Amino acid sequence: MADKKLNEILIRDPFILADEKSKTYYMYGTTAPAIGYPCLGFHCWKSSDLQNWNGPYTVFVPSENFWADRDFWAAEVHIYRGRYYLFGSCKAEDKCRATHIFVSDSPCGPFVPVSDKPATPEEWEALDGTLYIEDGTPYIVFCHEWKQVEDGEMVSLQLDCDLKNAISAPQLLFRASDAPWTRTFERDGKKHNRITDGPFLFNYNGRLLMLWSSKGPEGCGGYATGYAESVSGKLCGPWKHHDKLIFSDNGGHGMVFKGFDGKLYCTLHQPNQPPPSHPLIFELPGL
Repeated sequence: MADKKLNEILIRDPFILADEKSKTYYMYGTTAPAIGYPCLGFHCWKSSDLQNWNGPYTVFVPSENFWADRDFWAAEVHIYRGRYYLFGSCKAEDKCRATHIFVSDSPCGPFVPVSDKPATPEEWEALDGTLYIEDGTPYIVFCHEWKQVEDGEMVSLQLDCDLKNAISAPQLLFRASDAPWTRTFERDGKKHNRITDGPFLFNYNGRLLMLWSSKGPEGCGGYATGYAESVSGKLCGPWKHHDKLIFSDNGGHGMVFKGFDGKLYCTLHQPNQPPPSHPLIFELPGL
């Protein structure tokens, strides 16, 4: 395995798990053989100081009978009931993009599917699923993709206690156009596309916040990361969108983690368009 500095790693949608048990940081994300990763699937990097990283380690490779065969994106790993659960987006030619859930007893895998079907609705183009636990109940929060609905949506589903099945109807949390800082773009003959990308929920000084990304306002370099706040303090919202951006220099799909030094950090990728994206880590600004 190679040792690399953070700015030498090629990855999109970085997600860092600060594993207290091993006192090790694990970084997951979107990786592909085209940028030097050993195989199709999901991979991770390991670090003790957030600067020097060792990897990549392969944590999941799709078997021949796994439903998806491409676009293994946005892996993130959560500790739930003492085990490690990987949420990752993937796709097949005849299937909608979806988030599948995997499980392992180690942050380095190997991860295996918890079910033979994805967690997101079969007929929806859905991606970037993340885990949120509210009052002991697990939920997946994900993006209903702009390619299908034009104005991208942020949606939640309640999961069963084993994370194997969705047990509620999809609940719309907000649309991309609800945030004043997002911008439309024209593509595929549609003129009013707006993106929802990379939700991550966290509690901050007693407030429930959600980090997410979209095409940002003029002058931000293209892509931006902002945040919304639940007025009720509950996942159901309503969600209030703040004008302040977390990052406005063409970077996105961020998340927040607490370092072993007790500080809150944000990681995201930059740039959002080629050349290849690298992970950034910085202290979370006051919100």
